[in-house]
Amino acid sequence: MGYWDLQEGKDCIEKTWITTKLGTALGLVGSAYHIVAFQPDSAVAALQRATNGTVTMAALGAIFGITTCLSAQARDSPDDPLNYFIGGCASGVFLGAKTHSVVTGTTACLGLGTLAFFTKVGKQEGWKISTEPKL
Repeated sequence: MGYWDLQEGKDCIEKTWITTKLGTALGLVGSAYHIVAFQPDSAVAALQRATNGTVTMAALGAIFGITTCLSAQARDSPDDPLNYFIGGCASGVFLGAKTHSVVTGTTACLGLGTLAFFTKVGKQEGWKISTEPKL
């Protein structure tokens, strides 16, 4: 089952596991590109860079998944896009704490929260990013 197949506000562990796996995969891919683009001095430095990026993205996915689900339960409104904004914002706050920067945390909170909010709204309303070509 996929993330969207699970009921909102329920199955928090399963939803968090899915978002953590997705974050981990994105972290691995991003780390690989970063290592290729900016060659490290040693294999140990490459491993540290890959681990740091992957763990950070996995944590972002886990924070988003659990916060969104718990927000849906606490607010007793499972399909409200505001839950997704709260989850995205919590992930952004984590980035700010990791970088020791209020500006980074605030910007990431607003950016990730808004992205998550509109992702949920788009899913609810059936928005399409791309469509089949017209012949």
